[in-house]
Parts: sequence; structure tokens; C-alpha cells
Amino acid sequence: MTPIQSKYTELLDNIGSTIEIARQNAVRAVNTELVKANWEIGRHIVEFEQHGQERAEYGSNLLSTLSKDLKQRYGKGFGRRNILDIRRFYLTYQKWQAVPAKLSWTHMVTLLGVSDDTARKFYEKQTVLENWGYRELDRQINSSVFERLALSKDKKGVLQLAEKGHLITHSTEAIKDPYILDFLQLPQSHQVTEKALEQKIIDNLQMFLLELGKGFAFVGPQRYNFRTLL
Repeated sequence: MTPIQSKYTELLDNIGSTIEIARQNAVRAVNTELVKANWEIGRHIVEFEQHGQERAEYGSNLLSTLSKDLKQRYGKGFGRRNILDIRRFYLTYQKWQAVPAKLSWTHMVTLLGVSDDTARKFYEKQTVLENWGYRELDRQINSSVFERLALSKDKKGVLQLAEKGHLITHSTEAIKDPYILDFLQLPQSHQVTEKALEQKIIDNLQMFLLELGKGFAFVGPQRYNFRTLL
């Protein structure tokens, strides 16, 4: 490669990086605006209901009627299920300042499935700390990671989990009890050999590291595979 070609490749890479960053920022901005808009829509719905107009004019069919009219005006995205989620969203976060920053609308809908306020606050914090996508957030909720961590803590420790997430200050705090490895899809009809288990873990390495949480790194097979970074 000639010096000119090398410089051109560098130029191309720099432009590519700029484009990717701009696209990522645009997606984040769109997500923020969508979450904000849905919060405002939820506020309008709840305030309408609280003023008694829902009972007087629409009865219990408000959300269905609203869904139909919004779809006619603005197209997809306003199904009754979504309108219900928007309403629940506002009822759960009645102050905009309480809405966790950096999370998408899909994250928020997933969090609405957690009825316990303390647990939900934990998942909010942990999603940001661990940079969980909504699918990983859903998996962690279904695997009861908060409940597993809370088992080893007193009331003060549980509240700390909700306020700050799972912050590891000692290697023993990196261990969950138990680990949920359902994504390995191990057969239940017979015992699994150590070699087969190791291969399953390597085949699903990303999911396994996510389940281990912060503080672990993959070193390599047969060297002990995982170690804490603390």
C-alpha cells in the first residue's frame, strides 16, 4: 500500500467512525424523545380520567376508543396494548425526573412488568451499569437476579441494591447464588459430563459472562476458564 493509499484508508476510517457515532447519537436522541412523548401521553390520559370525563363520555372503553382514533390519525404504534403500557408508564413514574435516563422505550416496557418498586429500581440501575439490552434485561428479570442477590443481604443492603445497583467491592460479592444457566439448554434426562458442560459454556460465552456479571473475564479453556478481576 502506497503512502497515499494509506492516508486515504485512514480518511475513510475516520469518516466511517464519525458516521457511526452520529447514527448512534441519533438513535439515542430518538429513544429519549419517544420515552418523553409517551410519558406526556400517559399524563394526558390519566389527567383526563381523573377529571371524570372518562366515566361520563367513554365509560370503560376509553383506551380502545383512543387507540382506534390515534391509529387513524397517526398510523401504527398506538394499539390498545401500547396505550395501556403508556398509561402504566406514567402511573409508575409520575415525575419525569424519576424516569431512568439512557433507557429505551422497550426497556421501560420491560421494567413495567416488575411490580415491586425496590426490585424495579435495582433493574433500572443495573441495566445502565451493565449496559443491558432489553432482551438481557428481560432474561435477568425472569431469572430473579435481584432476589438472588438480596438473599445474602440485610434490609439496608437490599435498599442499597435498589439505589446503586450491584456494586462489587470484594470478590465474594461477585458470586450469585444460584446461577441460572437455562440458556445452555442442558438435557435434563441424563447427567452432563464436565467436557460437554465446558463446551456448552464456550458456545454460549457471551450469555454466560452476562450471567456471571461484572468482575469476571474469560482466560481460556483448561486454565481455569474464568477469574475475577478484583
